[in-house]
Amino acid sequence: MLRFISKLAVVPAVLASTIAMAEVKVPFTLDWKFEGPSAPYFLAIDNGHFAAEDLSVEISPGQGSLDAIPKVATGAYPVGFADINSLVKFLDQNPGAPVTAVMVIYDKPPFAIVGRKSQGISSVADLEGSVLGAPPPDGAWAQFPVFAIENNLDMSKIKVEPVGFPTREPMLAEGKVDSVTGYSFSSYLNLVRLGVPEEDLTTLLMADYGLALYGNVIIANTDYAEENPEVITGFLRAIAKGVIDANADPEAGAKAVIARNPAGDVELEAWRLKLAMQDSILTDYVMENGLGDIDQARFAKALEQIAITYEFKNTPDASKIFTSAYLPEDSALTME
Repeated sequence: MLRFISKLAVVPAVLASTIAMAEVKVPFTLDWKFEGPSAPYFLAIDNGHFAAEDLSVEISPGQGSLDAIPKVATGAYPVGFADINSLVKFLDQNPGAPVTAVMVIYDKPPFAIVGRKSQGISSVADLEGSVLGAPPPDGAWAQFPVFAIENNLDMSKIKVEPVGFPTREPMLAEGKVDSVTGYSFSSYLNLVRLGVPEEDLTTLLMADYGLALYGNVIIANTDYAEENPEVITGFLRAIAKGVIDANADPEAGAKAVIARNPAGDVELEAWRLKLAMQDSILTDYVMENGLGDIDQARFAKALEQIAITYEFKNTPDASKIFTSAYLPEDSALTME
């Protein structure tokens, strides 16, 4: 009898081993370090959504979108997370590179101007006659000329103070500048942590003031995707479920992040996650149409806006930049 039970006990172990061997390994590179907005991907691991798709996903931090895109284009990673505007320029400079966007995560990019009401910044018009702190390599600053055109701002009336990333928010906190360019969910939190009262802060999200650009997207190596379409679709389905989980329980999402980045703070990252969900991910468009796809007319305008500050070598082909072919057709992308 004991021997019979022993043989039965081996069966689950064998099955588990078989299942584990069946899982496809999918390395995934982010654009930045592990922070609150990356919670959906870790929850997709912890809550079994990737496993349900027979995927074993290992997530690596990045050093910016310009780091993630070539990693995917070269095939070092089959999938990544990157700014679609950087992808547009990369594909223009590297025609035919095997990389494309397959799912929009930031329906609104977090590009923003964060100012202080006590220093006269309550609206877009208040930027004229003020001092704006902007790190030269900042993604939000790169979009500022388009933002200025869309809002009829006279750039000659705005004093731009070049600042470093580490000194950007401290200079605003100390009153040395009136506003700064940055990501809405990062600069805002950094200022609050420096003691600036929330009621004194004004966040001008560029997407709410004429900027048609999309933000960060899931990108895929096109050769890999064509050979493994079910892997990419399963990967995207799991991420959509991770987004739903993160929105339902931001604290759990933050804890999943901190488990991989112990130097962080759960409360801070939960707050950052909530801001990213509110400002960039779960927009009105996404709540109505679902997560992941683009509006073709808006994307066409976005490409026109990119051309204001970037000289294309080739006419951009939207179909080479984004495809919805791998998005799940079931209810996984529906937001409630």
